[in-house]
Amino acid sequence: MKRFNFEAAVGIFLVAGFLCFSWLSIKLGDADLFGKPTNTVVARFGSVSGLKPGATVEIAGVQVGKVTAIQLRKEDYEAEVHLEIDNDVELQDDCIASIRTAGIIGDRYIKISPGGSDEIIEPGGEILETESAINMEELISKYIFERE
Repeated sequence: MKRFNFEAAVGIFLVAGFLCFSWLSIKLGDADLFGKPTNTVVARFGSVSGLKPGATVEIAGVQVGKVTAIQLRKEDYEAEVHLEIDNDVELQDDCIASIRTAGIIGDRYIKISPGGSDEIIEPGGEILETESAINMEELISKYIFERE
């Protein structure tokens, strides 16, 4: 009887350890098994330096989506960014998407400033108003070399 209790305790411990390991793997891998349904929206930028797939999309400081893909449009040499936005968020057709930096040297993310229009961007639509990333190196070099 004691051997059965010991084996049962070891089995329960192993199952609990496996569940903890699985949960940790999902959290660290940023997997979204039971995530909200989303819509894809496209935005075009002149420069997306520092922005990476997986970056957050925020409205008023609240995360409402993420960047899924970034590619170069060969027609006009602009960066095309695909955004996955939560279904319950409606974007007006005059909203502005801008690339910002979290902190002084933090990661890049996309900030969406809502518009005032009654027209809503349909799933698969495009955000027309964008602001490209600010390149700090260029600003500093302009400031340094123009002062001479």
